[in-house]
Amino acid sequence: MSQPLPFAPNKPFLGVLRSALGRPWRARLDAAGQARALAISQAHGLSDLLARVLAGRGVGLDEATAYLDPTLRRLLPDPSCLADMDAAAARLAAAIRAGETVAIFGDYDVDGAASAALIGDFLTAAGTSHRIHIPDRIFEGYGPNVQAITALAEADATLLVCVDCGTTSHAPLAEARRLGLDVIVLDHHQAPERLPPALVVNPNRQDDLSGLGQLCAAGVVFLALIATNRLLRAANFWSAARPEPDLLIGLDLVALATIADVAPLTGLNRALVTKGLALMRARGRPGLAALLDVAGAGGPPTAHHLGFLIGPRINAGGRIGDAALGAKLLASRDPVAARQIAEDLNRLNRERQTVEAATLEIAVAEAEAAAERAGVGAAIVVAGDGWHPGVVGLVAARLKERFRRPAFAIAFQGEAGTGSGRSIPGVDLGRIVRQAVEAGLLIKGGGHAMAAGITLERSQLGAFAAYVEAELDQAVAAALASEALLVDASLSAAGAGLELYAALEKAGPFGAGNPEPVFAFPAHRLIDVMPLGEGHLRWRAKAADGAGLEGILFRAAQEPLGLALSAARGQPVHLAGQLVCNRWNGRERIEVRLIDLAPAEPGGAAG
Repeated sequence: MSQPLPFAPNKPFLGVLRSALGRPWRARLDAAGQARALAISQAHGLSDLLARVLAGRGVGLDEATAYLDPTLRRLLPDPSCLADMDAAAARLAAAIRAGETVAIFGDYDVDGAASAALIGDFLTAAGTSHRIHIPDRIFEGYGPNVQAITALAEADATLLVCVDCGTTSHAPLAEARRLGLDVIVLDHHQAPERLPPALVVNPNRQDDLSGLGQLCAAGVVFLALIATNRLLRAANFWSAARPEPDLLIGLDLVALATIADVAPLTGLNRALVTKGLALMRARGRPGLAALLDVAGAGGPPTAHHLGFLIGPRINAGGRIGDAALGAKLLASRDPVAARQIAEDLNRLNRERQTVEAATLEIAVAEAEAAAERAGVGAAIVVAGDGWHPGVVGLVAARLKERFRRPAFAIAFQGEAGTGSGRSIPGVDLGRIVRQAVEAGLLIKGGGHAMAAGITLERSQLGAFAAYVEAELDQAVAAALASEALLVDASLSAAGAGLELYAALEKAGPFGAGNPEPVFAFPAHRLIDVMPLGEGHLRWRAKAADGAGLEGILFRAAQEPLGLALSAARGQPVHLAGQLVCNRWNGRERIEVRLIDLAPAEPGGAAG
């Protein structure tokens, strides 16, 4: 059963002042939030727990019904609200009507692959010749480059469409114009005041007033296709011989990109992902169906599947293999070819995990040695010779989780290095990187609040690290001071069942901006903690009434949480986690995805 949230100003939840991960636990809802939850429950006939989850995500009394049914009919804006959208749509429609060859230049991550496949599908339906180019991470780097653009121009392309890149690519796009290519940029990354010579459609342009800055690139592409199709329909372009495509079919790609790019699942994004997940259940896209199968995703596709099973496998091609594999997979209509690409990506993902683990071990040792010398500062900056550039972003993410600080990992090849940074909530990394470029510390760099990419000279490494430390000091201190695990409710093992899980799903999909509910399980005794596979831990706990709880802690046996879990075997602990439905051989059972724990006094919870 769920239990009411005890609330008092600043009172730690279950008395947890410092958990295994060094943070206090606090109730997500304050007194006003609890009152709002009660009103939502009574007014809409919702369960107390579901009402608390809604209230904890800022849903008001009059918004609950609409929140539980996020529809595109209500939330989809007119694409023309985006700066330069009408001009870009007109140019793309003109290219289609004139039979021009269109070049699509995409980034090498999931958002880039999905965006390229999305616009490629539309051009195929229109009978328009097109070529997709995804750059090699090592030999070409991020964004448009002159060599690739020259090759596309030589292949008779007259229109270049850059997706998920291009906003800061002044010189390459100037060369594209010199070669006779018109250029459209469909992007979402933070933009400088001065834009390249192109039609730049980007809700994060400084002069864009659309309020759609939460969209990933695929979301921007989807709106661009709506605007383009509107013009083609008005020109009577579609016919019985060339039927108008259903743009909604592409929402599976938009959903995948939105989740993999960690875009906030609020407003329009939440509606796009909800519709996209429903489409995936029909398995209409051979590439996604094949990748779900080889990844072992059981049951209907979920946001968790896309973020933790599908996204990493598509990214593996761009990280350590053929960067074009992801776009080829998503655009494929041949089940046999799609299965082969999916298996290749699955193999590359295993190789990526091996490379990442080896690099991470070195990076952690370097960070810990620096901390011993000078203490843990505001940020972690590590670098190494010969590190694979394709895994530095993942290494940075792991360092961020381990040290609870923004982190950069940089791979040097000779005197030049490429790196990635990952941030913590409340610390804008993209802004710092743009400032470092303007200060001459970086050759180039860009990104958004939570993630960024950089290129720098070896001679500037120390200056860059010092700059990051100084610029982030106050923001990191403020973020850490306010850091706490926010708990939605306390549960007993007996209360964590399939019925509750199904009720909570109505508030999903969960992810960035719409956090998955966190539950505390007070004073459950850890009866078993067993090693499983490579670095995993399977654990089981029991409540005082004998009801059981279990879960698997993945890749964390030697991490702080895994070590604390093993050390607490046989003891009563407060567990904190999220409910997971484990589907296997047609059977379903609820497990807990453990995210924290704290000691509990024998016989009950701390007050």
